[in-house]
Amino acid sequence: MAKSTNINNRRYLGNKYKLLPFIKSVIDAECTDVEIFVDIFAGTGAVASAFQDRQLITNDILYSNYICNYAWFSPGKYSRKKVEQIIDAYNAMIIHEENYMTINFSDTYFSHDDCSKIGFIREDIEKKFTDGEINERERALLITSLLYAMDKIAKTCGHYDAYRQGAEFDMHLELYLPEASTANNKKNKCFNTDSNELAGKVAGDLIYIDPPYNSRQYCDTYHLLENVARWEKPEVFGVARKMDRTALKSRYCTRSAAEAFEDLVNQLNCKYIALSYNNMAKKGNDRSNARISDQDIFRILSGKGEVKVFSEEYKAFTAGKSDIEDHQERLFLCKCEERK
Repeated sequence: MAKSTNINNRRYLGNKYKLLPFIKSVIDAECTDVEIFVDIFAGTGAVASAFQDRQLITNDILYSNYICNYAWFSPGKYSRKKVEQIIDAYNAMIIHEENYMTINFSDTYFSHDDCSKIGFIREDIEKKFTDGEINERERALLITSLLYAMDKIAKTCGHYDAYRQGAEFDMHLELYLPEASTANNKKNKCFNTDSNELAGKVAGDLIYIDPPYNSRQYCDTYHLLENVARWEKPEVFGVARKMDRTALKSRYCTRSAAEAFEDLVNQLNCKYIALSYNNMAKKGNDRSNARISDQDIFRILSGKGEVKVFSEEYKAFTAGKSDIEDHQERLFLCKCEERK
């Protein structure tokens, strides 16, 4: 029988799981009548998971995040027994075939045998879906199970900018059963698009914004999980074996981040805006420095209403050798003066 896994069992830069008590306490204390919670940069869905008692709208530009959010939050029905049986069967298999994964990724992030199994399973999930053996939610749950299993054994430091050369492949692929609710709000929706393109098309009581903070593009960091989730089998290149990611680049990692943020905020239709943004500013390695200044944040949010700031001490991620002190994760909360 397959072991089970929860939403937080995945490594992800900027994951707010440990900050959920802080974020939720601020929102519960400051915001009233929040029936629709919109997470417009949802990532792995950690923050949205704390608000499952109301209607959720999630969005992420990465398909690998969208498909996981669909697995966790979609109102679609699924058979737990069926998904568990398929996972048990996958775990029992010994696969020795050559496929897209072995050709492109053998003995990099994963061993040849694990690549063979990953490639077989991902292809089989699509076949089962095409043949009508599984529905859309079941497909999402199986892909999520595979992505979480890959993340658990990958020879990286938590992301896929590089693999650890010469590392021993001492752990092997084992899929777990995602503990996803069968009673999600029937009005929940999950989107997979650019946040600025979605901003004017959705409305909610509270819109939570957790954009990239610095120059590190998430599509560069998680390209391999994105590749397997999409399963379009593109050509890959370079030592890190990356696919073309041009369409997935975020403006929030560039010098035009403030401009993108202003465009986003101006389109929003909600009672409250909650923005997570740390105080890195110019403290760390240049790539870790925040792309939007506090002055711009206050100016832009103040155009919508009254702004309060709440902070929590938090250990920063930086790939540089910076000694960062007084690092704080902040939550900017704007009570909007009027709704569209």
